[in-house]
Amino acid sequence: MEMEEKNPDPKYGESRKFDPNFKGPIHNRGCTDILCCILFILALLGYFAVGIIAWSQGDPRKVIYPTDSRGQFCGQAGTPLEKKPLLFYFNILKCASPLVLLEFQCPTTQLCVESCPNRHLTLIKAKVGNKDDQEYYKKYCKEGVDFTGLSPPEILKEGLCPAMLMPSKAFTRRCLPALATLKGGVVVVGNETTFDDGNSGTVNASDVLEASKKSNIAVEARQVAMRIFEDYTHSWHWILLGLVIAMVVSLIFIVLLRFLAGIMVWIMIILVILVIGYGIFHCYMEFASLKGEPGADVTIRDLGLQTDFSVYLQIRQTWLAFMIILAIVEFIIILLLIFLRKRIMIAIALIKEASRAVGHVMSSLFYPLLTFALLAVVIAYWAITAVFLSTSNEQVYKVFNTSVCPFSRETCNPKTFNSSNASLVCPDAECLFAFYGGETLYHKYLILFQFYNVFLFFWCANFVTALGQVTLSGAFASYYWAFKKPEDIPAYPIFSSLGRALRYHTGSLAFGSLILSLVQVIRVLLEYLDHKLKVLDSYCCFWCLEKCIKFLNRNAYIMIAIYGKNFCTAARDAFFLLMRNIIRVAVLDKVTDFLLFLGKLLIVGIVGIFSFFFFSGRIKAVEQAAPSLNYYWVPILTVVVGSYLIAHGFFSVYAMCVDTLFLCFCEDLERNDGSSERPYFMSPELHDILSKSNAEPVPDYCH
Repeated sequence: MEMEEKNPDPKYGESRKFDPNFKGPIHNRGCTDILCCILFILALLGYFAVGIIAWSQGDPRKVIYPTDSRGQFCGQAGTPLEKKPLLFYFNILKCASPLVLLEFQCPTTQLCVESCPNRHLTLIKAKVGNKDDQEYYKKYCKEGVDFTGLSPPEILKEGLCPAMLMPSKAFTRRCLPALATLKGGVVVVGNETTFDDGNSGTVNASDVLEASKKSNIAVEARQVAMRIFEDYTHSWHWILLGLVIAMVVSLIFIVLLRFLAGIMVWIMIILVILVIGYGIFHCYMEFASLKGEPGADVTIRDLGLQTDFSVYLQIRQTWLAFMIILAIVEFIIILLLIFLRKRIMIAIALIKEASRAVGHVMSSLFYPLLTFALLAVVIAYWAITAVFLSTSNEQVYKVFNTSVCPFSRETCNPKTFNSSNASLVCPDAECLFAFYGGETLYHKYLILFQFYNVFLFFWCANFVTALGQVTLSGAFASYYWAFKKPEDIPAYPIFSSLGRALRYHTGSLAFGSLILSLVQVIRVLLEYLDHKLKVLDSYCCFWCLEKCIKFLNRNAYIMIAIYGKNFCTAARDAFFLLMRNIIRVAVLDKVTDFLLFLGKLLIVGIVGIFSFFFFSGRIKAVEQAAPSLNYYWVPILTVVVGSYLIAHGFFSVYAMCVDTLFLCFCEDLERNDGSSERPYFMSPELHDILSKSNAEPVPDYCH
């Protein structure tokens, strides 16, 4: 069928001309964007240098183990404190000081101990008590203290022992008071509301509660990180199993999509609706089951921010919010399916055509595994370097005192402090570990190293993604421009395309990923500033800009894979081609993306539901196998996010195939007219797909 070609708007460039020698991706090509390639290589060398410096200076033990007043790690294997894993505060009440919020350190002696105190006992009572009391009390004193030879005032003056012990429990490896609340809101510690402080005074349990809260604030971020770290150590193999299941399900789904595209898309649509419907039903059942339960009617606002997110699942408002959100999502999806039903039929046919292309390039289904492996290396390198950079500070000691002292909060040396002028002027002052820092040249530029680590992470991750897009688009372009399929399809199209990308276009990939990384880093910084200052709104613009650049980069990489041009030229050609075919982009491309998104949603929903029931211990058959966790949402969230990334990786093969076929299709229409002299390279099925949507000729749809 010969069709009349219409002249496009000249401001969007000229249409492609007929070239009898054009047979798809050009093999005779040269290196592009060489300067950016050199810059990328130098940046990688600098990244390796930063990693080596960080690994030589850092100490991850600072994240894992609590630190006593001398900067020693509690519970570290191979040290004298190996059997003392818990941190004990001499006077927990000092943690209520506002200085805690400024310096993140309680101004009291902190000691590594084997176990937390389990009863109330004062120093005076221990001195006059039996030998067992004295031995028990000595466990919470500094090493080498002469407990029998010194009087209580002398011991307290030297800061050798705490004035009292109170019942405590280990919480994130720290001994905190065993607080409880009786009916009527009365706060107790060890079933007592007040007790002797060891200095002829009394202490209220409510004061201890306030101090405990402040000590929690001082280590809140570290506590949460440690608990999450512990959860990962207990559940990592189950998380890995969940991700493997997500990978297998995604692969099976993609393979079935290859042979049963139409049926699988409709099954996918129905299952997504059913999975979300089940989510609504489950939320309603949880909401109804909490009716009349004590404390279930507390609002989220009254509850405030809690680090243990499982607390929120005990109130009805949480499940009501989940139910409303899922209902809105369900309504939007059904509404879109109704209004886009005709376009969905065309998109399904387009996915069928993409399935044929994938069928001829089956190795493309396994290419995401290479992308996953490369991204895993990038993420692991970034994470390890970040940990070593954040723990490469030195121990900083400061003067802590109870009375007025001119040397208060000044830096000190614990080895020489007792003979220093500060110790003479302020007899009650102590030189205690404050935080990790440093004043060397390395520590002054540490923030720049951390920023460089983040920026190179974005750049490398975007480069890996770009490499995958160019490789896949080159392979699918080879399929499209093969006049006789599969005879004219080159052997090993994936390997050939990957080789061309690395040999000729590393600079172009680095250029495109650099532009995207700059926008992403700026957006992250603006989001951080907005979170801190609440005055910026421009990060939304950068979010939109990032999406636009991703879209343009994606199409530019297709043009690079086909024509072998530099990034700027390819981006310009891709943009003009898209603008000459704007209706097709707006109508069909996005509908296909929507259907593929439903596929990702289905896989995430299935894996997420099973992981929720498993880690929360609601599957009776495997209840004993489920690990004991601080936060069971940690592995669930990890599995859900990981499942989405895995599903996205596999479905990106189809998305890239659809985008490549679209661009090649419109180029085909510009180059050829369907005559015997200038035949179309598109298959009759693809021709029919784009003819169904409109009674007008196909070129009217694409021009």
